[in-house]
Amino acid sequence: MIDFENKKVFKLSKGNEKKVPGDILELLIPQEEIVGYYTALRDYVVFTNKSIIACNTQGVTGSKKDFSFLPYSKIQAFSIETAGILDIDAELTVCLSGLGAVRFEFSGMGNIKEISRVIGMYLL
Repeated sequence: MIDFENKKVFKLSKGNEKKVPGDILELLIPQEEIVGYYTALRDYVVFTNKSIIACNTQGVTGSKKDFSFLPYSKIQAFSIETAGILDIDAELTVCLSGLGAVRFEFSGMGNIKEISRVIGMYLL
């Protein structure tokens, strides 16, 4: 589970959506589609049309994984910060009902506006 007390930032790079790990595909519900796939060393985050799924890969071999599901229906508010000329990272902060906030930082290749549009569609 994501440690909401830690205020940890996920630093993410755009992943190849054709190489999304099979273990995440097995967890999707019917009608759920991947909108974005981002990696951070061994960990990764998948944005779907229903939720945010964060995978924390654990152990030396990486065979143990912790999946945190953040459904859009539990998001109370979110904010985005787009990349600039000198600061090429974009940020997404999500506030979840009863849990707290989690922040995702995207390298310049992340499509923060598309992710914002998808989250907004489910909140409004």
